[in-house]
Amino acid sequence: MTIEEITEFIESLGDVLTLRPGPGDGSPEIAWGDRFFYYSPTGVVPPGQPFATIVTKDYPDEPAAGLDRPGAFRVNIAAGRDVFRARTGRDPRDSAAPAVDRGAVDVVAAHPTYGPLGWLAVVDPGQATRSDVLDLLRGAHDAARTRYGRRHPD
Repeated sequence: MTIEEITEFIESLGDVLTLRPGPGDGSPEIAWGDRFFYYSPTGVVPPGQPFATIVTKDYPDEPAAGLDRPGAFRVNIAAGRDVFRARTGRDPRDSAAPAVDRGAVDVVAAHPTYGPLGWLAVVDPGQATRSDVLDLLRGAHDAARTRYGRRHPD
């Protein structure tokens, strides 16, 4: 899977606002080249976190995931705690869980920083995780739409 394929899929889900930080837009340089996906029927960034992101580099405050390789990226998905449990077999807040190889490619794993909040991540998603990634993204979009509906009941 490519960044463009994932972006096109997410945007096809409807009412998605995609932020693509870059030079001159006021965003921090560390975010340039990454993508942030929000459910937003109004086209305005809603309060809170995006429901998915794509990052193209290791962030300084996270364990390295090997994203310093050319073309490497990680898709991050706000799966929720129940889905996290179903996919990993453990509670997201379980700090005693075994360590995961953060650089493993094409494997659904806990997000290195936001795992305790129910986020999952895949470095360089490919054939092994394609259907999982698409299902997880669809579920995260649905959850974001539901949250939006509760906050905007009109």
